[in-house]
Amino acid sequence: MSASETAVGRSQGEMAPLSAITLNVNDQVRQLEVDPRTSLLDALREHLRLSGTKKGCDHGQCGACTVLINGRRVNSCLTLAVMHENDAIVTIEGLGDPGHLHPMQRAFVERDGFQCGYCTPGQICSAVGMLAEVEAGWPSHVTADVATPGIALTDNEIRERMSGNICRCAAYPNIVAAIRGSAEGGPG
Repeated sequence: MSASETAVGRSQGEMAPLSAITLNVNDQVRQLEVDPRTSLLDALREHLRLSGTKKGCDHGQCGACTVLINGRRVNSCLTLAVMHENDAIVTIEGLGDPGHLHPMQRAFVERDGFQCGYCTPGQICSAVGMLAEVEAGWPSHVTADVATPGIALTDNEIRERMSGNICRCAAYPNIVAAIRGSAEGGPG
């Protein structure tokens, strides 16, 4: 083996052995055979054909690929599919459907929390996960009093908690309004 083949671990033509995995995605058990280096994002989009989760930067910087794993928000481009057997994975398709929207989806529609829509699935999944964090009492960098039992969901609190999700169209005021409305139990 040449030095360059040793550095990479295999020659260019050599394929990694496939890993058989079982994923629970949107309450459906799905069996796949994937290269063990396959990101969860690529498994969702390319293998399961769930195109709602978007590939933005592929570096964990934009949040377009955010999904919920066991109720927590995760950038699916930064985690490997093989790491998530027995985890409950929820994508935008699993939150609701056109006839029965999730309250956060409904709030985004009613508050016009999107423009081009590319970041919207990640924004919505992140917002759902963020509200669960608030309900659990997890403080953020801007939480005024971390000793207080309830966290006041101010606009600054929402902006800080959603800062990992970028909207190139700058629909931020409407996104914040949609999240606030959903958190307050209304449509937005």
